[in-house]
Amino acid sequence: MAKSSLISFAQQIFLCTLPFSNSIIMNQVLLQHVLPSGQELQIVQGDLTQEQVDAIVNAANAQLQHGGGVAGVISSRGGPQIQAESDAWVRQHGPVSHHQPAYTQAGDLPCRFVIHAVGPVWGEGDEDDKLAAAIRGSLLLADQLSLGSIAFPAISTGIFGFPKERAARVILLAIQEYFAHAPVSSLKTIRLTLIDEPTIQAFKKMWEAIIERKGHRESDHFGSESKN
Repeated sequence: MAKSSLISFAQQIFLCTLPFSNSIIMNQVLLQHVLPSGQELQIVQGDLTQEQVDAIVNAANAQLQHGGGVAGVISSRGGPQIQAESDAWVRQHGPVSHHQPAYTQAGDLPCRFVIHAVGPVWGEGDEDDKLAAAIRGSLLLADQLSLGSIAFPAISTGIFGFPKERAARVILLAIQEYFAHAPVSSLKTIRLTLIDEPTIQAFKKMWEAIIERKGHRESDHFGSESKN
């Protein structure tokens, strides 16, 4: 049996309040799976900026100008420290590449750090490889910072125009590949935190095709070995 499972609403719910309204949004774990390397991979419905993890990942541009989309929300809610540290990073290191994200303190957010990953703009070429590099680079940076938990948005699927299902496939495969080749990692929990229903459905579809199918294959293989 695959380790993927639906998580009960009562057991895996987290309350958080949007700072600009009286609305309550609940971060709910929809799916989870334990990777062969021991990390717990989760799909979460909710607000990335309310995640109480060591780091959230920002879908950034190369100049770290956080004006719109996910980046704008993170910068707004985290306060001026995030943009100030981002500007200082670019002055010191230059524009951020796909494979080597930047990071800043998280300001007023409940996480400790913001990792600024640059995904591709759809149509610029080599989009799959660039998105995969941004995911792997973020995980590597989290390991270099000795972090235990990280939450990603659906990088590049917003204003950058990357098709949602294709991005979901690239992101899930990149996470699997990273941990398959990183036997020692400080990371224990990887969350894909998604807020809109079309993105959630795209990731669920790819989860079933990639994560659950792989889990069934591993279970079947184990069962065959047990019979010998």
